[in-house]
Amino acid sequence: MNGPVLPLSLAPTGGREGGALQTRGLTRRGGGRRWGAQEMETMADKWIYWLEELNQGHNDLVGKKCANLGEMTKLGMKIPPGFAITVDGYQKFMELTGLRDKIQAYFTTLGPELRHSVAKQMQAGRTTQQMIRETPVPEAIAEEIARNYRVLCERCGRPDLSVAVRSSGAVSMPGQMETYLNVQGEQDVIRRVVEVWESTFTTRAIAFRLEKGMPVDQAPIGVAVIKMVNARSAGVVLTVIPTTADVDRVVIEGNWGLGESVVSGDITPDNFIVEKASRAIEKKIAHKNKWVVFNGRGTMKGEVPLELRDLPCLEDPEILEIVRIAQNVEGHFGVPQDMEWVIDKDLPFPNNVFWVQARAAKFTPKKKDADVDYLVDQMARLFKL
Repeated sequence: MNGPVLPLSLAPTGGREGGALQTRGLTRRGGGRRWGAQEMETMADKWIYWLEELNQGHNDLVGKKCANLGEMTKLGMKIPPGFAITVDGYQKFMELTGLRDKIQAYFTTLGPELRHSVAKQMQAGRTTQQMIRETPVPEAIAEEIARNYRVLCERCGRPDLSVAVRSSGAVSMPGQMETYLNVQGEQDVIRRVVEVWESTFTTRAIAFRLEKGMPVDQAPIGVAVIKMVNARSAGVVLTVIPTTADVDRVVIEGNWGLGESVVSGDITPDNFIVEKASRAIEKKIAHKNKWVVFNGRGTMKGEVPLELRDLPCLEDPEILEIVRIAQNVEGHFGVPQDMEWVIDKDLPFPNNVFWVQARAAKFTPKKKDADVDYLVDQMARLFKL
């Protein structure tokens, strides 16, 4: 957590008053703040938090995605407003409905052969998801989600605000859980939250837990409910070149519209590589004929307008601003970052650069002195000839 001094636009804002989570007196261990006994007792009674109430130390409370979004608000970054449903919210739903015991009993009947049978894993996923789908949401849970959604609508000045409902696991399980975009209205938000909980029992998620030796009959996760950005373009930025472990350059990939077309790998995106020291930009502009855009109360894949297909989805000042912020976040967390950005078509630069994800980048660190070892090996071979 300790890092270089950040510029004013990314300086930590400190704690918040007036009912928000207080972090005074909390100690830092293992790179994150930990809760004292009083904070833990207070949080046990509350299972929905605004993102600005959270920080990196709340990973076990709301999952990594929500905790990191909360931490990013402390850095002064532009994060879409929203709230996080805690892991305890998932547990409350499972306990109040009786699903926890019902699902546990069901998996007990499947025996050890579940680990070795994809067919059984698929059937287990279908059966468990159907159990959840057919179970009514307890009124207290539904009303609390709806109430917070109404407050979010009021904050943003829009009734039936369009939001994203995203999974947020305390344990990293990339691609295992569902995400829903352009969700509008109280009932749809409640429905999508339950469907995110339900997605903890997809075949992929079950197989993942079996492989990792995790309990297969439960996977408590947090859920992020955040305002949708009216995206002109979106994509990812990594502060390391993952294929070469080059930490001296930043790579950005993006496309017109929502970022799902980039994250899913459905299209060849624009590619920008920026030298950290000189800020020199290398561009590879793709022919982008597909994008993901809003469609009613959801999204759709469509055709990019002809006049945009061969144009870069980012302007140079936007590229450099994305790099600047990404590098500061890398400095704050102390490791290379994998981040998701969105450019809001309704706002001017630089207020149009929003962030919806930050996590440690996955790459294989370059072996120290690897080039020297290679030369020594080659010389040894020559002398043997």
